[in-house]
Parts: sequence; C-alpha cells; structure tokens
Amino acid sequence: MKNLAGLMKQASQMQAKMEELQTRLDALMIEGEAGAGLVKITLNGKGDMKKLVIDPKLLTPTDAEMVQDLILAAFSNARSKVEAASSEEMRRLTGGIDLPAGFKLPF
Repeated sequence: MKNLAGLMKQASQMQAKMEELQTRLDALMIEGEAGAGLVKITLNGKGDMKKLVIDPKLLTPTDAEMVQDLILAAFSNARSKVEAASSEEMRRLTGGIDLPAGFKLPF
C-alpha cells in the first residue's frame, strides 16, 4: 500500500509540473523569419501564430507568390524552433528521460 501512495504522490507532482510547463509554453514567444528578415512570424509555445510582419518592400502585386512562399518558410522556421524548445522543456521536466516514440502528452 505504501508503494501505491508514493506512486499517487509522484503522479500528482508530475501533473503539477505539466501544468507549470503548459503555462510557460503559453507565455513563450518565438520568432521565425524568411527572406533575410523581410517576413517574420511569431508563435507561442503551442505553435499558435501570434504575429506576422511583412516588410512593405515586398507588397507589390507581382511579388504575391514570393510573399506567400516566404510566409510559409517563416512559419516553418518558427514552428521548428517551438518544437525544439518544447522538447528541451520536456527533457527538463522528466529529468532527461526521453519519452517513448509516439508518446504524446495532452498538449
């Protein structure tokens, strides 16, 4: 019975740590850019786009396709940084233990 109580305590502590991590990820802002800074996108730690900046020099009708491609590239750049930051936070939370492949947490 003592082991069960210890396990429940550890689960409760892990849940508290996960909630803390979620709060930190919500507050985290990471910027990705493309075209030498002509297009910038800011995402939060959950990968939600919070800001988009397009340099006015790009906004001519003939450049629309290029602008679209740069937006996609900037988003991809920022998203990969979010994933790396999330992975690092998870490693800290789990004490460096890697989770099994395919294991997803509720966020």
